[in-house]
Amino acid sequence: MSEVTVLIVEDDNIIAQIADWRLKNLGYTVCGRAATGAEAMELLVKHKPDIVLMDINIKGDIDGIETAKMIKKEFSIPVVYVTSHSDGLTLERAKETKPEGFILKPFEDDDLRVAIEMALKK
Repeated sequence: MSEVTVLIVEDDNIIAQIADWRLKNLGYTVCGRAATGAEAMELLVKHKPDIVLMDINIKGDIDGIETAKMIKKEFSIPVVYVTSHSDGLTLERAKETKPEGFILKPFEDDDLRVAIEMALKK
């Protein structure tokens, strides 16, 4: 597998650390972690990752869905949602952004690996 860089957008530091650790163990490179949409956009400009793992409920003025819309418009980088929110309204809003994947928390290594590999093939 060639080096794949991943940006984690997650406002829960423990979950972000777990994702970071799991991704590195799977052979991916984590280029940064952001807790807000604004931080994510700054890191996208700086690092230009191959894929973004996006929590839906994040800190700041905009949520993960609005951040994903901006990412797709400005960078055309694949977004995989990693969230504990799967209610109908959230799912409908998320589907509007045409994400490359949707992982429910808590997640396992295989959940991340499969979602990332499938997203990168799209």
